[in-house]
Amino acid sequence: MPANLHSRSTFLRRGLAVAAALPLLTLAACGYGSESKDDSANQKVAAGSKKIDGLDSVKIGYFGNLTHATALVGRGQGIFQKELGATKAEYATFNAGPSEIEALNAGSIDIGWIGPSPAINGYTKSDGKSLKIIGGSASGGVKLVVDPKKIKSLEDVKGKKIATPQLGNTQDVAFLNWIADQGWKVDPQSGKGDVTVVRSDNKVTPDAFKAGSIDGAWVPEPTASKLVAEGGKAILDESTLWPGKKFVITNIIVSQKFLSEHPKAVEAVLKASVETNKWINANPDEAKAAANKQLGVDSGKELPADVLDPAWKSIQITNDPLASTLNTEADHAVKAGLLAKPDLNGIYDLTILNKVLQAEGDSPVDAAGLGTS
Repeated sequence: MPANLHSRSTFLRRGLAVAAALPLLTLAACGYGSESKDDSANQKVAAGSKKIDGLDSVKIGYFGNLTHATALVGRGQGIFQKELGATKAEYATFNAGPSEIEALNAGSIDIGWIGPSPAINGYTKSDGKSLKIIGGSASGGVKLVVDPKKIKSLEDVKGKKIATPQLGNTQDVAFLNWIADQGWKVDPQSGKGDVTVVRSDNKVTPDAFKAGSIDGAWVPEPTASKLVAEGGKAILDESTLWPGKKFVITNIIVSQKFLSEHPKAVEAVLKASVETNKWINANPDEAKAAANKQLGVDSGKELPADVLDPAWKSIQITNDPLASTLNTEADHAVKAGLLAKPDLNGIYDLTILNKVLQAEGDSPVDAAGLGTS
């Protein structure tokens, strides 16, 4: 990528009713997210490499979270670029899913690492036309961290101010669902009720917590461990709420148009993803350092060990999209009042991923009945 890239605006203002709280219509092409600093050292093209599908570039989106470790490591180690040959891997980072969906719909990115709730919304709000989930990436890595001076138990969360990354993002939906399970009431759009849900950028949540303007947060790593380092206490790990302690936290999505027109480029990215995940699981300490280094490139500051180490331990890296948990997460969004009962038939297209896995000698993954026929 060229040096001296400029930061782009990320969010659109929303003043819509709950039923349309997550607008996902195709937008005029413009910038979303933030283009990261130049990493030309990791963009080396092997001699004799050719462009894939005739493309000059493939635009990849992800979050600056350790739950997006595949994207962080794959970028930092140059694995995506290696598989794309002379087609340049370009990147944009996001804070939360709804804004990444907007970027995908606008053509600002082609492929993205994202949580399940925005993927569900992107698919259903476009009548199944905007995207496909083409692979998995991570499970776990989400915690409820609170100020132990104000909140001694889960029951004490009632009446407090708790942050989530963004209205309708995966952690926001999970927290609203948990609130409902307690028998408490919260308006999903305003966040007001028996608990005050504060939608806060992960970048500023630790400062808000330190200042006392929020009492806790339901957030992904490394934000959760940052709050613990500021004196917070993790009183709930979301994985404990799921059978087998596994639930999808990060998927890989692609624009349906891009998938249709450039399947070879999609295959190259998925091959890089599988290769990256294999390296991460075989070399956890090196991978942890690589992910942290890329976080430093993206944000300007690497994570200290007291944040990085516990955060990394709570995340499982996987190629499996854990599709059987997607319907459950969709039900959570319905119960929260953010989504009408969705038709998720066809949301997955795991054909290319299973081709890559077969070539690697690995077992195929399952779409739990929600795959493209």
